[in-house]
Amino acid sequence: MTNIDDQFRAAVVHDDRDFPKGMRTAEPLSNVSVKVKRLNSDAKIPTYATDGAAGFDLYATEDVVIEPGETKKVPLGLAFEIPQGYEIQIRMRSGIAAKTKLRLPNGVGTVDQDFRGEVMMMFDNISREEYGSTPRLRNLKGKTEYYGGTFYPKYTYIIRKGDRVCQGVLKRVPQARFIEVDELGETERGEGGFGSTGVSDAPDGADYATDCIARSYE
Repeated sequence: MTNIDDQFRAAVVHDDRDFPKGMRTAEPLSNVSVKVKRLNSDAKIPTYATDGAAGFDLYATEDVVIEPGETKKVPLGLAFEIPQGYEIQIRMRSGIAAKTKLRLPNGVGTVDQDFRGEVMMMFDNISREEYGSTPRLRNLKGKTEYYGGTFYPKYTYIIRKGDRVCQGVLKRVPQARFIEVDELGETERGEGGFGSTGVSDAPDGADYATDCIARSYE
């Protein structure tokens, strides 16, 4: 059995003839094979939107309605055999985040190398519940549309079968070898955390504000 470095090197693809003059690659492009299985006839094989895209698009296989305050799983209809030493990260699409109140509750999802079940996207609808109902649901473009004549709470979202709902990114993942010790190496920062390095280069506190006011009268 070959180790992951051998597999990775064997999968490297690099041919400058594939690039226009003046756009030669500085580093080889890697091409890692990942086996994927369709779990139903509506599933779509992942696609990269552009040649330079880091993430591949994943598609919903059924309509999913998400009311304000709800968390729902969106089936993608796919299972993966990920190479040893890799994971697939599931990430929000920036367009959905910008145009809707749908959010991925755990920030970034992880599909482990040894998982063989269906991969799903998970959404929180963080919209505030408002009085009243409507037959018009919001789609992933932030627009409204009718959905079967049923009335839902305002700011309910509809994900349609075939929508591109998230992106996957294939990442190499080393496993840590933990070594228990009695002492850790010292650093200048030490135990400082939770904002100890600040959020701005400007001085903190009332003294700074007082100094600014005083200088404004000089």
